[in-house]
Amino acid sequence: MFQKLFHWIVGKPQPPHYQLGNSQSCIFCRAYSTNRSDFDIVWEDEVFVAFRDIRPSAQDHIQLIPKTHIDSIKKLSQKDVNMLRRMEEIGHSILDTYNVPVSKRKMGFHIPPFNSIHHLHLHVQSLPYISPVHRLKYPFVRGFGGYEKGFSWFAEIGQAIRILEKGHRVTVAPC
Repeated sequence: MFQKLFHWIVGKPQPPHYQLGNSQSCIFCRAYSTNRSDFDIVWEDEVFVAFRDIRPSAQDHIQLIPKTHIDSIKKLSQKDVNMLRRMEEIGHSILDTYNVPVSKRKMGFHIPPFNSIHHLHLHVQSLPYISPVHRLKYPFVRGFGGYEKGFSWFAEIGQAIRILEKGHRVTVAPC
């Protein structure tokens, strides 16, 4: 029972992908390659693609992914800060098209092992959440002391950028 609830909240574990580029076994890689019709694409350029989440947790729930296969936020380093800044900019642009007030926006990443798909994806959401249980999947935990983020399986986009700018890695533990 607990395992079913846990998998429902954070998703079932998926096998890791280590190569960059189009991974045929990665479902999100198909959003920009073979089975595009399986995705409700809402925005795209040469580097990123955004599509509606098939099981939305919020009023509007978009996944924004790079077209290069990157496993997760844990694989990023200081050299990836500009990519995250661009993802944040795109996320705000998408939410602007839905007229979502800034106070009702949430964007961030699940941190392995608490991500359901092993392809870097920014959750771009307009609140409210569909239910209190859905809200539990995206906890925002402020940092303390010299930490940007507290213990949490979710990192808000701004937190992730600040952590990487300092040369640290984004993890579940405070960072």
